[in-house]
Amino acid sequence: MPQRPVPLDEYPVHQVPLSMRHVATSDRNAYDRCIFHVFDHAGRALLIAGLGVYPNTGVIDAYVTLRVGDVLHAVRASDALGEDRMRLCVGPLRFEVQQPLRSIRLVCEPDPACADSLSCDLVWHGDFPTVWEPHHTGRTGDRLTLEGRRFVQAGGATGRITAPGGTHYTVTGGEWTATRDRSWGVRPIPGEQPGRAAEEHRPEGFHWIWCPIRFPDCFVMVIVQEDADGYRTLNEAIRVHPERAERPDEQLGWPYVDIDYAPGTRTPRTAVLHLMDGARKSVELRATVLTSSPLAVGAGYPPAPDWQHGTWRGRGWTERITYDLADPAVTGPARFGVTDHATRFVRDDGVTGHGILEHGSFGRHDPSGFTSATP
Repeated sequence: MPQRPVPLDEYPVHQVPLSMRHVATSDRNAYDRCIFHVFDHAGRALLIAGLGVYPNTGVIDAYVTLRVGDVLHAVRASDALGEDRMRLCVGPLRFEVQQPLRSIRLVCEPDPACADSLSCDLVWHGDFPTVWEPHHTGRTGDRLTLEGRRFVQAGGATGRITAPGGTHYTVTGGEWTATRDRSWGVRPIPGEQPGRAAEEHRPEGFHWIWCPIRFPDCFVMVIVQEDADGYRTLNEAIRVHPERAERPDEQLGWPYVDIDYAPGTRTPRTAVLHLMDGARKSVELRATVLTSSPLAVGAGYPPAPDWQHGTWRGRGWTERITYDLADPAVTGPARFGVTDHATRFVRDDGVTGHGILEHGSFGRHDPSGFTSATP
């Protein structure tokens, strides 16, 4: 039976002479997804939500996680990808674009069998313009295995969150911060044999910092990616002003980040971000971690052992699960994945901001003094 146009084909958004049903690559790892962070300034709760589509494997999936104390609650859902790409809904999870680049509604419906299950109804809003992140590429041997176009934005959220057991959080603009990232391209998903190149080109080390920070008067974005020797392969430091300020974005030099880790771990407790403005004046941001959520627990990021993005789980799959983050059996695999830390930042002038310090350091990293092959 011949395929017919899909609803998105009505709009003048095509980039190649194909239906919007198709992406312009045959790579099975093609993806298009988003992530949101919502957390309070006291470190009581950190909610992470995301949705992704994988056109060449025919999968759509989404998740919401909520950390409260040492407990992480998760809801995740997966289904067959349908024709209407503007319907961002899977199982009990729904993402509604109310105003592009400004306002998005995030909904997690409660379990019909349990009114006190994890749920939320939030409106995410951007307080600053979106900003492009550096073009992100990665190769395994000579093969391009990662290529992503990404933008990031900082803002706030309003609404409510209900934790299992009936604890309710009222999310307000003044006491909560929200950030988001949007990306698409090619990124490895489970199910593919990596081949000889992956075996013969294993990286000795990988060091990653992704850090969107919302201050009352500006948004600062810092990205650092380094190999085992400390060679910088991705770099960003930029300050973004509100649209009403009518000021251009400012580059903040070549960022360096000094991290104080908990003894015997690679878990940050505090950090100092060293930046430089256009007048070559030093800018320092002092960071204190409030609470953390490892993305390999509940949220489906590698190397999660129970579920990862893009994995076909059948039609209409939904799972609700609770993790004990004080259990080493739960957090052990997470050491090989990145962790999102809800963090308070203080500038040189004493102004306080809040953001996400996403960090992962695996294998050798000479600048940090990490010499072993394990975290």
